Amino acid sequence: MTPRKRSKIGLVLFALALLISWVIVFRPNWVVATLAERSPEVVYFAEIEAPVVALTIDDGPDPGTTPRILDLLSQHDAHATFFLITSRVPGNEEVVARIVEEGHELANHLTIDEPSIKLDVAEFERRLLEAHDVLSEFSDIHWFRPGSGWYNAEMLLILEKHDYRCVLGSVYPFDPQLPSSWFAARYVLWNAQPGSIIVLHDHGARGERTVAALATILPELNRRGFRVATLSELIGRQFASEQKTPAK
Repeated sequence: MTPRKRSKIGLVLFALALLISWVIVFRPNWVVATLAERSPEVVYFAEIEAPVVALTIDDGPDPGTTPRILDLLSQHDAHATFFLITSRVPGNEEVVARIVEEGHELANHLTIDEPSIKLDVAEFERRLLEAHDVLSEFSDIHWFRPGSGWYNAEMLLILEKHDYRCVLGSVYPFDPQLPSSWFAARYVLWNAQPGSIIVLHDHGARGERTVAALATILPELNRRGFRVATLSELIGRQFASEQKTPAK
């Protein structure tokens, strides 16, 4: 292959990568709708017309940032679902208890911060139940989010077996990859709509960025008339709406 041909192929691949990135970042609703249609057992968003969104926060608890996130939620009458990594719970039990006491929700994000899909089936089930045992000391747990967002059919069967539902989301501002609270806040506000599930991250520098982003996101969503709720409230609203809709 000549250098000129290699250069042309390289340009084509670069353009294709840019196009895919543009679709994912700036046309997320189309991407998410396609994924949801392919995996109806996984929750990406709720089909509702009411101005309600679910806020989900991964990777806590953190003794420095989680209490500040809770302070902001309280100030703006907002609620969230916290997907906790249970190896971070010891020493932070008071923080976890506060999450529940203030009307928020706990969810399972396994035991350590790693891609869940890399685990074999037996190890995935073991860690799911290990995390469940820790979290169930504080409240009932039924939501699960895989580390790094990847799942497979075997994982979904294990989740169903243990009365869990897998949740991803529809508004993901790439906050672990892009260290900008400004971008995270604007991305969420660009894309939030009734039924959205927002994904942000806690712990260390990511938690610091989430604190900064929420300081912009929460008052603006309030100004727009949105209620920021837990996953259970959001999905409960969808269920109630479906029950009221007459069968065709």
